[in-house]
Amino acid sequence: MSLVSKPKVTVILANLGTPDEPTVPAVRQFLKEFLSDTRVIEIPKFLWQIILRMFILPFRPKRVSQAYASVWSKDSPMREIMFRQVNHLKEQIVGQYPEFELKIIPAMTYGNPGMVACLKEMQSQPQDHVVLLPLYPQYSATSTAPQYDLLSKWMLKQRNLPGLSIIKDYYQHPLYIKALAESVRRYWKNHGIAEKLLMSFHGIPQPYADKGDPYADRCRITAKLVAKELQLNDDAWAISFQSRFGKQEWVKPYTDVLLEEWGKKGVKSVQIMSPAFSADCLETLEELAMENAETFKEAGGESYAYIPALNTDELHLELFETLIQSQLDALKISLAQ
Repeated sequence: MSLVSKPKVTVILANLGTPDEPTVPAVRQFLKEFLSDTRVIEIPKFLWQIILRMFILPFRPKRVSQAYASVWSKDSPMREIMFRQVNHLKEQIVGQYPEFELKIIPAMTYGNPGMVACLKEMQSQPQDHVVLLPLYPQYSATSTAPQYDLLSKWMLKQRNLPGLSIIKDYYQHPLYIKALAESVRRYWKNHGIAEKLLMSFHGIPQPYADKGDPYADRCRITAKLVAKELQLNDDAWAISFQSRFGKQEWVKPYTDVLLEEWGKKGVKSVQIMSPAFSADCLETLEELAMENAETFKEAGGESYAYIPALNTDELHLELFETLIQSQLDALKISLAQ
């Protein structure tokens, strides 16, 4: 009987979250959790809770639940895709590291499977090391940081702490840029090339960027690298930011405003993609693919097409494998010393 036990290692793939179902009660519960995070909304908490409970939660869930219903299949697209991503990584990675008792699990910051519940489960089987891979290509205090927060709160209550590795982001990783560019090339091969390629990223309030959130700058770097990889002229592509909420200024240019301007100026064809998302979700399948198509066409545009997120694209999964393997290989070396 060996006296040496295998180190217990858990890799967490974590995305933002989704309601449990496309109904008003489920969406209201999800929005309450999401919009109560002070990382997401920086308005003083007491004031914001009054606004949230009196003016947003009574009304917004009806419209949002209808939007979710328009993209829902058996489950939320984001959750379905994340499960497929995790299953693939299990098959490809776990067998490569027999020296570890290795698990790869999915988690959501908000909703299910909840990251808090995943962390609580670890208490029954304390882990020697945890690797967190936030599924956000570009770090932001509004998206990635809440996962740091959940880990920190959990660790404050633990006596037997694991080692911890966090992959902050991968906005300029060569495999990520290559995967994005290849997805565009495949689309062009099947559908032709539009006048404009628009890379639309989820937005953040401009004051957040002014205070030091690097997200918008990271998005711009991603877009420039993809355009360079595709050898696009400056007038053939643009970057924009979508999904603004409330009346304050957000980082610009705004996706819907830019599409309307293009339509009015005589641009006839646009292809749009969103390199901020690792999985298709409400913001891509409903907002980008449907809502913004109407905006462009009503302004005079003719052809509008959405290029899907990378999802379970081969190069995308290879990127995740590479990121995770780098952490596990480093852990192997440190344990061998």
